[in-house]
Amino acid sequence: MKKDTIEANDEETTRLTVERFNSAFNRHDVDAIMSLMTANCVFENTNPPPDGLRIEGEKAVREYWMKFFANNPDAYFEEEELIVTGNRCVVRWIYRKTKDGKPWHLRGVDVFKVENGKVAEKLAYVKG
Repeated sequence: MKKDTIEANDEETTRLTVERFNSAFNRHDVDAIMSLMTANCVFENTNPPPDGLRIEGEKAVREYWMKFFANNPDAYFEEEELIVTGNRCVVRWIYRKTKDGKPWHLRGVDVFKVENGKVAEKLAYVKG
């Protein structure tokens, strides 16, 4: 196989994995999210400033998502742009939810690393 073909396949796998992850997120489906993450996954949250919280490993990341969705029942990420190169993917997004009874949003970026069709890293950054 030519290198171009291998890279194209890697990029397609990366794109599909991240799209499936984001879809599972918007359904608040923790089982589906975790089925798309590696056992030694890393998630870096945007809070607390300035560097966010780093969560490592399947069990800790699962616990985080369970608590997150319980505290944010209408959480929704709207993709603005998805850029893939090799096993890396950058997603520009708008995070929407209700805060203090009013619609609220925040814009940011996620940087994903995909290994063997699963998310190994999800590093989140926000504007402001």
